[in-house]
Amino acid sequence: MIPELKTLVAVARFGTFAAAGERIGLTQAAVSGQMKRLEERLGVILFERTGRSATLNAAGLRTLERAKSIISMFEHIADPADESSGGQLRIGAIASVQSAVLARALVPFRQRFARYHLRIVPGVSLHLLDLLDAGELDLAVLIEPPYGLPKNLVWRPLLREPYMLAVPEQLRGDDWRALLREQPFIRYDRSSFGGRQVDRFLRSHSIDPNEAIEIDDIAGIATLVGRGLGVALLPIVDGGLPDIPSVRMVPLGEAMFHREIGILQPLETSPAAAYLAECLTAAQG
Repeated sequence: MIPELKTLVAVARFGTFAAAGERIGLTQAAVSGQMKRLEERLGVILFERTGRSATLNAAGLRTLERAKSIISMFEHIADPADESSGGQLRIGAIASVQSAVLARALVPFRQRFARYHLRIVPGVSLHLLDLLDAGELDLAVLIEPPYGLPKNLVWRPLLREPYMLAVPEQLRGDDWRALLREQPFIRYDRSSFGGRQVDRFLRSHSIDPNEAIEIDDIAGIATLVGRGLGVALLPIVDGGLPDIPSVRMVPLGEAMFHREIGILQPLETSPAAAYLAECLTAAQG
């Protein structure tokens, strides 16, 4: 029944039988057949079917949450009982934490779970949230989502990073409003949670910047600023920016805003994942 439960999660995640089938390598007919067999085995109707569309009903939504838990338990069923035997941990992490708090946390983690194989999965926060919700990660370090989280996931605050205006060193002036309005703007990618924060900040202050470049990588943005290509609103990562020459930071004063970074993991988690969360908390800069 595990393949059918995984297909159910895919249908919920991607919206239709056809879209789910395309992502997991099945035809629409095969997905439909799996869902019909699942309903027959469970003895309950999971979908409201109207024409070509199918939407999870109340029973389907309840089954979906239980399916995610069953899939997670199944994937960890052969995990060793003690850390000395080895195992695998799949960790999602946004780029800015990989060489900072995560790297520090892995030192004590490896001392206790030395035989574990770790897979670090990079990505923007939204992508990592989707992977975690789909059971493809054991833990993720990401920016706090700007909306409610699935009930099967637990949020643990970790870092609070203020934003400042990064400008080329040779550019004079500390009026951040004037600099944002007059200089080319290098935008933190709007598809990321951090980029959405920047967008909300600009709109709340009625600033329509002269957009020149849009990119997700913070180090990359800082490098572009250092090359004199524009200004950018950037979070102060791990107590400072990457070691990029020719960049100075302009405070936002009372308008300062922050991004919250934390640990997201399932309610039911392995001892290794739970210990890594402890290591991450202890490794804050």
